[in-house]
Amino acid sequence: MPDDGLRNDVLPACDPARWREDFRAISIDDVWREIERGAGTRLPFEHVRMGDPRCNRVSYGVLAGGHWTALLDDRDARDLRVRDAFLHRFGGMDFDRAPAIIAVAVARVVARAPRVVVIAAGWASRFVRRAGVRRLLTGRPRGLTFVVHAFMDADVVAPAWDAIQRGEVAADPAVRAAQERLQTCSYAMAHPDEDRLVPACVQHAVLDPQENAALARVLRLRKTGA
Repeated sequence: MPDDGLRNDVLPACDPARWREDFRAISIDDVWREIERGAGTRLPFEHVRMGDPRCNRVSYGVLAGGHWTALLDDRDARDLRVRDAFLHRFGGMDFDRAPAIIAVAVARVVARAPRVVVIAAGWASRFVRRAGVRRLLTGRPRGLTFVVHAFMDADVVAPAWDAIQRGEVAADPAVRAAQERLQTCSYAMAHPDEDRLVPACVQHAVLDPQENAALARVLRLRKTGA
C-alpha cells in the first residue's frame, strides 16, 4: 500500500512528560507485518473489508498444532466464491443461538439451495489440505482472529471533516486520504447533540473536546524533575 502521508505517530499531540523517547511514525502496514511475523505466516485480509484497509484489517483462521491457517485465501478465486455464497445465503443469519436452532436454520437454507453443500465441501477439502490432517486431529484446533484498528490524528481529521461538510475534496494529500477513510468508515458513533451517526475519528478528534481535555488531565504524568 502506498504511503498516503498520514501521520500515525503520537508525539506532536502528547505531553513531553509522558512521551520522551525517540519514537518514529508507524503505519497499519508496519503493524500488520509484525503480526504476520509473529504468526509465522501471511494473514489474508483483502477478502473481508470493514471500511478502509488503512483503518481496519481482520483475518479469520484456525490455530492447530502451533500453526495458523486462514479460513479463506484472498488469492484463491474459489475461496472468494465461497465467501460470496456464504454472504448471500447466510449473511443475515444469527449464529449466536442454540445449536439446535442454528441446525434448523442451516437445513432450511440447504433445502432451498442444495448447491451450498457442494461449495462447502470444496472449501473444506482445501482448508484441510492447507492446515494438515494431523494438525487438525491432534493439534487442539481453535479459532483465532487477528484484528487491527488504526485511528487518525486530529490534525488531519478536522480539516478532512470540514471539507466533507462543505462537499469539497481537499488539495492536501494527507487530508484527502483522511477524507477517503472517513467516507468509508464502518465504525460510526451516535452523536446525540447533532442527531446523527459520525465516524469514530470525528467523534473523538473533533466533536468531543471536553472528553479529550478530561483525558489529557487523567493521563498527564508528573513532569521530569517535578
